Amino acid sequence: MAEPTSQLIDVFGERFKRIVTNVETVIQGKREVIELTVLAMVSEGHVLIEDVPGVGKTQLAKSLARSIDGEFHRVQFTPDLLPSDVTGVSVWDRNAGQFDFKPGPIFANIVVGDEINRASPKTQSALLEAMEERQVTSDGVTRVLEPPFMVIATQNPLEHEGTYPLPEAQLDRFMMRVVIGYPSRDKELEMLDTHGVRSTFFDLGAVASVHDVGDMIDIARQVAVSASVKNYIVDLIEGTRLHPDVMLGASPRSALFLQRISRSRAASRGRDYVMPDDIKELAAPVLEHRLALRPEAQMRGETVGTIIEDVMGRVRVPGTTSRIAT
Repeated sequence: MAEPTSQLIDVFGERFKRIVTNVETVIQGKREVIELTVLAMVSEGHVLIEDVPGVGKTQLAKSLARSIDGEFHRVQFTPDLLPSDVTGVSVWDRNAGQFDFKPGPIFANIVVGDEINRASPKTQSALLEAMEERQVTSDGVTRVLEPPFMVIATQNPLEHEGTYPLPEAQLDRFMMRVVIGYPSRDKELEMLDTHGVRSTFFDLGAVASVHDVGDMIDIARQVAVSASVKNYIVDLIEGTRLHPDVMLGASPRSALFLQRISRSRAASRGRDYVMPDDIKELAAPVLEHRLALRPEAQMRGETVGTIIEDVMGRVRVPGTTSRIAT
């Protein structure tokens, strides 16, 4: 695969900055979270946002969709939600004498699964095919989801009543999990001024198009990953599986996701090659939700975050940034 030209890298970086800055006018003081979400979008990944209510999870997704002039659909997950409420249903057309498929809200560029852990596991699993294969099969007919396609699922912490833990198979399909968190005092005061009477979201305009996002996806795919960096990724993934405190390590899919999003991060930083620093910066959001600790480790107060730091501390970092195109 040929490396992208410096001009294409500049185009990627300019569009990336423009989208992030636009969303930040609504989600103030959370630029790092916005950057991670946009990186996932141009890496063809999905994002799980886990946080308490009222910190802007849904607003982030809506602002991103409006910034790229994309189609946005929202699904409010509830215990009585059916899989067909997500994917769509075939309805008999008496005039035509045949069944007519009515697309569900999954057919959009940005799909928000709001409070996804409030729905039953059966309904949650309706997203599996769409997220992994970017298609929906209903009544024996497969329908392709037009790119760009991204699921941004939000969930409240599991200790809240009326929630179901996400199945491991579905968790693994999310490229990363991010936590928005509360804003700083200064940003919260600023938010009272800017959002106190009218939300800035209503004044938000598009700064890119879905076609622009498609171009960014193609550019990111061409970013080079050297053999040493690939080995570094595999060593990190293998390190999570061999760690004595880990019961379930990272999957091979996580290695692919880590490489894919590191390419996008490199392009956003003006480079046509991936550095180990890209991997280190993205390891936590990509791996945290995939690991399960042993009970004895949890009793000692260990966390997934500390385990990932420990693994990164044990794995040798490549000493070169030589570029070998993939």
